[in-house]
This record gives sequence, C-alpha cells and structure tokens, in this order.
Amino acid sequence: MIAAAPHDISAYRVSFFFGPESVEGRADALACVFNVKKRSWKAGIQVVVEVSRSQLSALERTIQLTDRLVERLVAVEAHDRADYQERSSDVFVQAVCRRKLDLQLLPGLAQINQRIPAEELMVELDQSIREQPDHLISYILDELGLAP
Repeated sequence: MIAAAPHDISAYRVSFFFGPESVEGRADALACVFNVKKRSWKAGIQVVVEVSRSQLSALERTIQLTDRLVERLVAVEAHDRADYQERSSDVFVQAVCRRKLDLQLLPGLAQINQRIPAEELMVELDQSIREQPDHLISYILDELGLAP
C-alpha cells in the first residue's frame, strides 16, 4: 500500500476557538474546538479535537510539565502562582489538541465540520510529543507569559 503524500499544513490557517471542555457523555475525555481554513476554501470549518484524560496525564508526565512549571513559577508572585497553575492545565490541553489537529492535517482535511475522537491518532500523538517535547513546553510557557 502506498501512503498518500503529506500535505503542507501551512496551507491551513488554524485558529483556536474554545476549550477545553468535557466531552458530552464521556467523563474520560476533553475537547477543544478549532476553526480551520485552507487558502483554496471559500469558508472555514470547525474541528472538534478530543483527547482522553489518561493520555493527557501520561503526556504531562512524559514532558515533566509540573517540574518545568515549578522552575518558572519561582519568579512569579506567590499569590499569582495558583492562577498560573490553573491556566497551565487549560493551555496544556489546548496545545495537545492542536498537535493532534496538526497530525490530522498532514494527510489533508475535507471541507466539512468534523470531530477527531480521543481514540484516533493516539500512538502518533504520543510519538510526536515524545520526539519534540520542548516545542510543547515552549508554547505553554509563551502562552502563560513565562517564556525566557
């Protein structure tokens, strides 16, 4: 079987819309929604990206998010640390969902609103984040205003 050539994901303009939110009917998953538009499309679509809570926990341990945040939060006022930690959880989920969406964009995306279930691309997502954990950490720190 010959695999299709990967698409250039830079042909897509992706905007975070909202999330993370619990997936209706599934206590074990969170979802983020993104607006996706390809240059050749007249209109964009919405893509709901789900990730299981167990996969998120495993990825958080893999990239040692807590330890890396603690290092950065030393410079933050003590009364602000709880806010940063709470926000970091949301930003982490958003970043993981975005990485999963990028993986879906590689083979191309049909111009229809769609959902990427938590069970899809699990292995690929784990591998992608294990291979480049610093990209995810940098994104999170930047979103929190804690980047060096």
